[in-house]
Amino acid sequence: AFTYSAVVFRKSFWACPAVHDVVRRSVFRLRTAVYREELGSAPFRPDGLATDDLDAHAVHCLLRSVRNGDFVGCFRIILANADDPVSPLPFETVCAASIDRAIVDPARLDRRKIAEVSRLAVVSRYRRRRGEEKVPLGIDESDFGTPDRPRFPYIAAALYPGMIPQARHHGAEMPFMLPQRPARKQLSRPRAHMQAIGAPIRHAG
Repeated sequence: AFTYSAVVFRKSFWACPAVHDVVRRSVFRLRTAVYREELGSAPFRPDGLATDDLDAHAVHCLLRSVRNGDFVGCFRIILANADDPVSPLPFETVCAASIDRAIVDPARLDRRKIAEVSRLAVVSRYRRRRGEEKVPLGIDESDFGTPDRPRFPYIAAALYPGMIPQARHHGAEMPFMLPQRPARKQLSRPRAHMQAIGAPIRHAG
């Protein structure tokens, strides 16, 4: 089922790393549309874009519709700051009190081999279902269908396994992220194993 769905997905969407300034601005515009204009939850700069200081040392990726060329989703991978490699990644600060360091202690890992995935977003017309008007992207058990009629939640789920090769390309063998609690189990479905390393926290609403 996954193989068939992946083939269908590739006919509908393709991922493009944002390696040039023009493409990165498309990432920022998409994030602005989702986080600021739709959700009202992101800071923005004087130029009106939802960006922050972390974007300077992050890898960005866009998902594009093959049919009409629209950019429909994005994410970023925050890498260690080359100018300050011992500085913590955002999750290490936000989750400092909740990380179970018996499972993994990020502070003891090679900083060049860890990263944090964040700012996942899918534009409203591709993500919106009832009850999801206030979340940047949605994924639910029903998205995967039933054993005899499986489905693949193309955009939301495709962004997650798409992070893994992107992170590894930049030397990050262990990406961390803060998923919404209901999504954690589902994110392991499309060949992307996830392990909880701490208790749930309340963050950014």
